[in-house]
Formats: sequence, structure tokens, C-alpha cells
Amino acid sequence: MRVHSLSQAGRDEYVVGDDPDIVLQLQDVWLRIPVRTTETRTLKSALVRSVTGGALRRSSGGAMIEALRGINCTIRHGERVALIGHNGAGKSSFLRLVSGIYYPSSGLFRASSPVFPMIQKSFITAPDLSGTQAAKAHYLLQHGSLRGFDTFLSDVLDFSGLGDFIHLPVKGYSEGMASRLLFSLLTSGSHDCLALDEGFGAGDARFFERAQHRLREFISSAGTLLLASHSDDLLGQFCKRGLVFNEGKIVYDGTLESALSYYHE
Repeated sequence: MRVHSLSQAGRDEYVVGDDPDIVLQLQDVWLRIPVRTTETRTLKSALVRSVTGGALRRSSGGAMIEALRGINCTIRHGERVALIGHNGAGKSSFLRLVSGIYYPSSGLFRASSPVFPMIQKSFITAPDLSGTQAAKAHYLLQHGSLRGFDTFLSDVLDFSGLGDFIHLPVKGYSEGMASRLLFSLLTSGSHDCLALDEGFGAGDARFFERAQHRLREFISSAGTLLLASHSDDLLGQFCKRGLVFNEGKIVYDGTLESALSYYHE
């Protein structure tokens, strides 16, 4: 079980929860991201004019964006949770935090199982490396060894249709080829807890229909789902609960139907 707790002063603490059904628990979690610039006044004026984004605070280093503010949330095994809100409301920051990409600035965050982030828009390797090496890096990151990699790579090749291009540097791929490879990598296998951003691309038009079918199977196989989307129809297919985000806060938590009604008011 991964538990991360930070006081306002930044001191690490470790606690163990006693409810095995809880997958994710956040108590008064804040995420502050420093902005290293002297143009704090200009940034603050721009943010005030915008309808998106968290709060911006001045600090001795320039500025601090409060991407998540006082988040309190418990997600249990098997829940299918929709993240609802306009661009910049905090949905992506929330997904990155529960996936371990960001760490909370303060508050308690507890995860009893790994959260797989399907929010990656690019490869984790340098573009000079081949598609095979990109696949190998992804597999190692997820599994910690190359046991079973040949079967994994065979599935990726079959679905992506890249053929011998898998041995060439990724920087030589077309945009569609790169998207097909990345999509195939991320949707191979199943996960106990899945964090998915709908904005993830699936490649060219001919690939789209196959990708949509695979994506639905992939989502359905997840034990617990966190899905960020602007599509009410997509959320309705997979989710039962809705969290509405605004300015880095969860402003509503309830059934999907009531959450969508609140958001559209």
C-alpha cells in the first residue's frame, strides 16, 4: 500500500488504513506547482481574465499555482467514477496525482493498488530509439522485468499494424503510426485501477473504429475506473458516480446523473 502524507511544512509520514475496500483516499490534499518567473503580476492578470485554471498565489520565488485545493475523496474497489469539469478545472491534475506522477504538497493520499495512467500523449523514450525499444521501456516500467515481453510485443504489432516499421526509429514515424503504436502499448493488458483522459488520440481514421472497440474492452476490464471526459454519452456508458471539479476543488460528488445536472446548471 502506497501512502503519502505531507504536513504544511513538508514532513513525510506513513500511515496504514484499515479498510481493504478503499482503493484511493485523499484527505485535505493540496497540489501547489511553482511557476519560476518574475512576471507574477502579468500571470495573475491573465489568470483572472481566464475561466479556467486553479488559483495563482504570489510567493518569494515568483508564483505558485494551486492546481488542487483541499481535495477530500474516497474511491472504493470497483467504482466507475467520472471526472467532470471545464478545461483547467483540476481533472488532469487529479489523475496525475493519484497515478503518482505528482505528489501532494500537503494532506493525506493513500493508494492500496497502483493506478495505471492512460494520460500519456508521447513515448517515454527518446525519438531516436526504435518502436521495439519504446515498447520494451513501457513494458519494463509496468512489469519490472521482460518476462512475457515477446507475447506483449506480438499483440502490439498485430493491433498496430506497424510490421517491420517497429524496428525503425520512432522519429521517422508519421503522426498516425506513432499514435497507433502508443495506443497499442497503453491498451495491452488490464489494470486494477485505470486513470483515463478521454483526450488521448487513437490514430488515423481507418484505425479509429478498431481503436474504439479495443478501448471499450480495455475500460471494461479495469477493476476501478477514473474517467475524465467532456462527453456525457461516454461517461454514461462506463460511470455511475461523478466528481465535478472547479478551480482545483471537488464542488460536487454524487451519482453521475446528478453530477452532470449540477455541472450543466
